Amino acid sequence: MKEFELKYGCNPNQKPSKIYMADGSDLPIEILNGRPGYINFLDAFNSWQLVKELKAALGLPAVTSFKHVSPTSAAVGIPLSDKLKKACFVDDVPDLDASPLACAYARARGTDRMCSFGDWVALSDVCDVTTANMIKREVSDGVIAPGYEPEALEILKSKRKGAYNIVKIDPDYVPAERETKQVFGITFEQGRNNFKIDRELLSNIVTANKDLPDSAARDLIISLITLKYTQSNSVCYAFNGQAIGVGAGQQSRIHCTRLAGTKADTWFLRQADKVLALPFRPELGRPERDNVIDGYINQNEEDVCGEGIWQKYFTERPEPFTKEEQKAYLATIDGVSLGSDAFFPFDDNVERARMSGVKYIAEPGGSIRDDIVIARANKHDMVMCFTGMRLFHH
Repeated sequence: MKEFELKYGCNPNQKPSKIYMADGSDLPIEILNGRPGYINFLDAFNSWQLVKELKAALGLPAVTSFKHVSPTSAAVGIPLSDKLKKACFVDDVPDLDASPLACAYARARGTDRMCSFGDWVALSDVCDVTTANMIKREVSDGVIAPGYEPEALEILKSKRKGAYNIVKIDPDYVPAERETKQVFGITFEQGRNNFKIDRELLSNIVTANKDLPDSAARDLIISLITLKYTQSNSVCYAFNGQAIGVGAGQQSRIHCTRLAGTKADTWFLRQADKVLALPFRPELGRPERDNVIDGYINQNEEDVCGEGIWQKYFTERPEPFTKEEQKAYLATIDGVSLGSDAFFPFDDNVERARMSGVKYIAEPGGSIRDDIVIARANKHDMVMCFTGMRLFHH
């Protein structure tokens, strides 16, 4: 297949639309089901790069959940605790621990379930039956992988009344060294960002505390590779093999740190006993439960515990999760890793990160206030690495 005609571009008025290889060669993909759109393919090709790079860097199956050209999360195939299984709505999945790919999917899809609603999924490995069954029951636009087990493919084909988008990509495909795009009829050209992210990148530790355990280095690598494919400015919190809070596309660094930190806090709070024990009405669907949990934790648009409201969601009225209780719970969190796609211009970023349990930081360095940022990290006994490399993505 040398080109594929799309229904339309980013919006219905943007026609005609297609994908093709500029040199006239075959596309490195097969469309096994459905008819992916313009934004679907943007998500597919960005997300595939992320999981392929994670797998290469860490040697573990990797999965990411993408939405509007940025990851909601990315994770590697590490078994989940019982509490995390329940928080991710996968405690009912048989033989989950037997599939590292399914564990990676459970983590990636379960991190920010509200943002992952209607996502695009990328799998680093051949899709197995356990992973396919988990994808089938979530609201999702499509999936890209290097292959699919026959039974897994049939399971996915049955999704969305047979219209689910399934793309197979050639895992050996290597793009040209130079890439181009057009803006306002003007062509931009640049070298591809082939910068390698690995443990060696974390060797320049600038803080007094230089104790960087392997688990933290793994999480920093996950964070940095995630940022490499996230719309800038961006900050990513990671913990226990997964990105737990991604702040994308913000003009201010501190707003990235706050946004990602709030998402990380919500991820931790979802695992609190009070949240896991919420007495949901049995007919309430998974997306509705996600919205209610978010409202219960963050106390958003409506008070889900309020009289006349709780009856819509619960079999009995739950006790509110007070801000004081949440603050005390989050105060017990430690060992979180954080990556930033560019340097911290002020130390307020370090202070906000610490509020979400951050112990390890990787950022390029190079600010005129580096000494102030390092001093704040030293105040909290953090470990901070200067990578020397910016990771902007637009």
